[in-house]
Amino acid sequence: MSLLNSYEELKSEIERLMQENKELKRLVKLIQENHELKTALKNPGGIASSLNNGILMSAADGPTHISKRRTIIFKDSERALPEVVEDPEAQLNLAYNRYLSSNLMACSDSTASKGNLEGKFQFAIDRGGTFTDVFAQCPGGRVRVLKLLSEDPVNYQDAPTEGIRRILEQECGVKLPRDQPLDTSHIAWIRMGTTVATNALLERQGERMALLVTRGFKDLLHIGNQARRDLFDLSVPMPQVLYEEVVEVDERVVLYRGELGAGPPIKGSTGDLLEVQRPVDLGSLRGKLEDLLARGIQSLAVVFMHSYMWAEHEQKVGALARELGFAHVSLSSEVMPMVRIVPRGHTACADAYLTPTIQRYLQGFCKGFQGNLKDVQVLFMRSDGGLVPMKSFSGSRAVLSGPAGGVVGYAVTTYNAEGRHPVIGFDMGGTSTDVSRFAGDYEHVFEASTAGVTIQAPQLDINTVAAGGGSRLFFRSGLFVVGPESAGAHPGPACYRKGGPLTVTDANLVLGRLLPSSFPCIFGPSEDQPLSKEASKEALDAVTAQVNSFLLQRSSGVDPMTPEEVAMGFIRVANETMCRPIRALTQARGHDPSVHVLACFGGAGGQHACAIARSLGMDTVHIHRHSGLLSALGLALADVVHEAQEPCSLLYIPENFPQIDQRLSKLDEECVEALRAQGFLRFQIHTERFLHLRYQGTDCALMVSARRHSSASHSPCEGDFGTAFTERYLQEFGFIIPDRPVLVDDVRVRGMGRSGLSPEYHPQAQNGPPRVDRVTQCYFEGGYQDTPVYQLGELGQGHSLPGPCLIIDSNSTILVEPGCHAEVTKMGNIRITVGEQSLNSVTSSLDPIQLSIFSHRFMSIAEQMGRILQRTAISTNIKERLDFSCALFGPDGGLVSNAPHIPVHLGAMQETVQFQIKHLGDNLQPGDVILSNHPRAGGSHLPDLTVITPVFWPGQPRPVFYVASRGHHADIGGITPGSMPPHSTTLHQEGAVFLSFKLVQGGVFQEEAVTEVLRAPGKIPGCTGTRNLHDNLSDLRAQVAANQKGIQLVGELIGQYGLDVVQAYMAHIQANAELAVREMLQAFAGVRVAKGLPLEVNAEDHMDDGSPIRLLVKINPVQGSAIIDFSGTGPEVFGNLNAPRAITLSALIYCLRCLVGQDIPLNQGCLAPVQVVIPPGSILDPSPDAAVVGGNVLTSQRVVDVILAAFGACAASQGCMNNVTLGNAHMGYYETVAGGAGAGPGWHGRSGVHSHMTNTRITDPEILEIRYPVILRRFELREGSGGRGCFRGGDGVVRELYFREEAVLSVLTERRAFQPYGLHGGEPGAPGLNLLIRKDGRTINLGGKTSVTVFPGDTFCLKTPGGGGYGDPEEPSPAPGSPPHSTSFPERGSVYEYRQAQESV
Repeated sequence: MSLLNSYEELKSEIERLMQENKELKRLVKLIQENHELKTALKNPGGIASSLNNGILMSAADGPTHISKRRTIIFKDSERALPEVVEDPEAQLNLAYNRYLSSNLMACSDSTASKGNLEGKFQFAIDRGGTFTDVFAQCPGGRVRVLKLLSEDPVNYQDAPTEGIRRILEQECGVKLPRDQPLDTSHIAWIRMGTTVATNALLERQGERMALLVTRGFKDLLHIGNQARRDLFDLSVPMPQVLYEEVVEVDERVVLYRGELGAGPPIKGSTGDLLEVQRPVDLGSLRGKLEDLLARGIQSLAVVFMHSYMWAEHEQKVGALARELGFAHVSLSSEVMPMVRIVPRGHTACADAYLTPTIQRYLQGFCKGFQGNLKDVQVLFMRSDGGLVPMKSFSGSRAVLSGPAGGVVGYAVTTYNAEGRHPVIGFDMGGTSTDVSRFAGDYEHVFEASTAGVTIQAPQLDINTVAAGGGSRLFFRSGLFVVGPESAGAHPGPACYRKGGPLTVTDANLVLGRLLPSSFPCIFGPSEDQPLSKEASKEALDAVTAQVNSFLLQRSSGVDPMTPEEVAMGFIRVANETMCRPIRALTQARGHDPSVHVLACFGGAGGQHACAIARSLGMDTVHIHRHSGLLSALGLALADVVHEAQEPCSLLYIPENFPQIDQRLSKLDEECVEALRAQGFLRFQIHTERFLHLRYQGTDCALMVSARRHSSASHSPCEGDFGTAFTERYLQEFGFIIPDRPVLVDDVRVRGMGRSGLSPEYHPQAQNGPPRVDRVTQCYFEGGYQDTPVYQLGELGQGHSLPGPCLIIDSNSTILVEPGCHAEVTKMGNIRITVGEQSLNSVTSSLDPIQLSIFSHRFMSIAEQMGRILQRTAISTNIKERLDFSCALFGPDGGLVSNAPHIPVHLGAMQETVQFQIKHLGDNLQPGDVILSNHPRAGGSHLPDLTVITPVFWPGQPRPVFYVASRGHHADIGGITPGSMPPHSTTLHQEGAVFLSFKLVQGGVFQEEAVTEVLRAPGKIPGCTGTRNLHDNLSDLRAQVAANQKGIQLVGELIGQYGLDVVQAYMAHIQANAELAVREMLQAFAGVRVAKGLPLEVNAEDHMDDGSPIRLLVKINPVQGSAIIDFSGTGPEVFGNLNAPRAITLSALIYCLRCLVGQDIPLNQGCLAPVQVVIPPGSILDPSPDAAVVGGNVLTSQRVVDVILAAFGACAASQGCMNNVTLGNAHMGYYETVAGGAGAGPGWHGRSGVHSHMTNTRITDPEILEIRYPVILRRFELREGSGGRGCFRGGDGVVRELYFREEAVLSVLTERRAFQPYGLHGGEPGAPGLNLLIRKDGRTINLGGKTSVTVFPGDTFCLKTPGGGGYGDPEEPSPAPGSPPHSTSFPERGSVYEYRQAQESV
């Protein structure tokens, strides 16, 4: 059969397929017109070379849609091919593969056997922070793996080079001196993932660089979204910015609105019209750039407003900088052309900071090889899971380079092997654990933070949690605590023999789950000793003594715990810590974790896999034979990727479909040509097209592909993106908005060149039982058990291993727990079937281990309730701003767990539940749900609607517990839209009021009755009823659904442990919080006694109207209790600064948690040691009809200032939320604005950040100008506004809004008269100032609270207060900035971002 005839047969086969699938019509040109393909088919040897020795067939191995597989035989290998393929391009590959299978066997003399790759080595290397893993496919198919230290300067300069040298030397039998460049003639390709960028980011060891930014925004990236990362850390630790210098550039582009005198419009890449208000001034910029060069700064990031859609100004500045000699210039419009200047700016800075560091590393790496690797294909893994050529590897796309390889590794090797069941990746390392998910498609996020820097770029959704082998173990206030602190590589765990602390690794070693003999002798000061089990026992004994001392104090009759029981307790708590993000990752998107397979890898994961899977209800664990270096294997299996993306601003409507198709086609061609330039043939290239879609008026955009949705009459030719969007939106959020227009924010194409290795490997089948290497003793629940040990390398297909047993190799240890069963698959991997575990009986008596586990379980219930609420709510406030809390309460209404920790909600919900218990008494029946928002009933302010569900249990006459959810509704009526009027004087002017309303009665939702109450404010003169009834009703139903989820989860807990046990541990967890607060009060009293100071402390501060807030605190050092007495506080005011009692309690809980200084359960127990006295009729406990909206957002801040002043904790922060509202007939906007934080003992106050009772994120400047008729002229720090002191107070900010339409401006602010106090000699911060600058130049001081009409050309200038200073300003001041505060691990991922967003309201 001639090759030409075979080509014609291939063409005929595709024409046949084309009749079955019309989508193949567009592929016919690949046969009829692609001369490259014709030529290649006439030269099969050349094809084999270009396909990396016939290993193109990744369609069978990667995440394509395959229903059946068959195996064909190549010359020296087996490859699996799809029999039925859904993807039309994969069908083309199938036809081509059939041709190969019938022709390559005849080419024994062709270059298929003698070509470029035959007889060469292929290296995949993961250079991690501690270890470097090397996976090598040697000539003939032999696989070599190697693990070595990433840093070992005594023996070698570069770990990847050393790994390659060792394998080449051993396999080729030729001595290769370390001081000589390696011969590359034996190397086909090298693929690498590296933590070089991540480490540089974590350690702030990148390139010196400067930021060039639009004038007026020099501090924009310092301010960021203005939210603090840790709610309860008074020092407000924040990541430092990456740039060393800032240069403001005279240029400005704004949205074109056709005002009188506007310049000519220009069209941006999105299709929007823009106006150049100020051309870029290159003349004045030149000298500033020359000054930077003179100071040794060689790298720049250029970030201009709206440059993502009009880049000319950035391009001109970039050209000038390169002309002057800057070595690296990152333009934000090129690095990531997406809307939102803050994350885009951070991304450009990260690129400028990291790329030169990466380039230096790459240059050093290349010098280790002859010819600098000129003739070797070298690819690097990016954060999105794709490989790129070395020259295209940049800093902003490199931060997840290492972990991404692991995701690809388990996705390719586990998903198909486990019957296409969705997979959870579980990568447990030394300092943390990475969790991810794969269900046929890689799950990407497009904005995430790493080491405190927000990166706006496609990256795999890898969630990092604080539980790794090196996570430290503590016993605190009766709780077993794992992490987040880590022992790190130095000194490492106690068993490393370097004086390190007790860690998870030590606990596993003591329990017999790690064998010292299986580790190399690289420990101790001289790094030549084995692991020390004795050192682990010594550290564990010390903690065991703490545990038993605590137990003895609590109950004299309790048996002491053994070290093994304590170690087992820490392991169980660590497992629960790791389960929580997995539940969040799955349930947040509507997935059931129990239907997933757990793919376990990483050095420490195998010891915990069975327990994790069992806790999550999973029945299968898949552990690859190379699990200890799966990230390296993933690099060998990955695709080469080129992505193209550009912003868009089109409605997804038929009139725009041709333009959308055109833009997608253009980007598709760009990707194809880029991959062809790298040597790929067209049929090796697969492209996937995406649209970034969102409902108009929302911020929740989804990047969707139409791969599974063919084009239809109502869609673009490229596919039915609309259906894909609505299906995914429904999956993730539980509803769709059918009548809402859909917007296209971005168009994106991902091109993939498929050239990875095949994962196929078939170990020899085994009939006899496996050899037991030894029998050891492992500790499990109930005591030690004989545990066989097997060598992984000796196991073959068919071997079956009942638990308990250990499976070990040089890189990992796998624990198969009792009740579980392991088998070796035909691919040589380990599949563990997880059996049921017989639970030890848990009694109602206090067990510290169970206390820690129940603490996690209770918090997980509240978190999962929140996920349901966020998924099913419809309003922006709840769905996107996440302004809600969900909580679990005991039978007495006492708070047990609350998530998230929104400060103003902390104590208020408990007051609400307990009010309903007293108010309704026996008038609570199964099927009832209560709605309340009244301040007298524990409400904070009226828009916060609380839905409470009592839970009954068979045989119990009264509710056994309660669940509740509180959500901020955008409008419930009143005198102004938004229900937050600045001048309200009575409660009813602020909206609808619910004291104790049965929202659901007898299981029936009372829609008619609740609608009547929501519309009732319209009967009051000057007021209207709710302005968005539909959203109110939808969100209330969502709150009811969230409560039902809580009931289900607690019911499962009761079913597992029994009602008496669950209720007992609700009380125990409250007692634990009480103990932590008592210990704090005793420590505070001890310090004062030691200094000869009285045990009574007091403080006083004032609202701007002169109302005093007075506090006297009396400490009882014996009991660890206190009286918190607000007697003398001013009376209720005529206005809305009155704070309900619940607000004061929330402020008090917030302060107590800050003073404790460590994570504790935030519940009713926090208030048990304190007696709170609030005079009725005061501003802190007003009459039932008093207006309260300002008390919630302003007076609460003053209460915090007074409490912290009494305890001497720190100087006052800005003490204000700076509420600004803007609106007219067709738009409304609300924001709160940051200020300065107070200084304290050992730290300067943070500038430009929210403090204490609020943590609201601010709208990005570009989004603000796109959606509202304003121009943001300035948003920068207010220099000098922080109070002087030995430690300076943080500066406030200056924010200038220029109005382009007539509107009503409302401000509700404080600290305009009374300055934020300094402490211990520190000076106060500057007060705030609200200025209105009229178009004619008049400047008007608006005062603290007002509403005023503004007109086009007017400017509002907001100057927020600074924080107070701490200590005598004449004392020598330490270096500026907050004290060093390093996060214990690089927490990241969508679960982390969700929690940060929840705590930023």
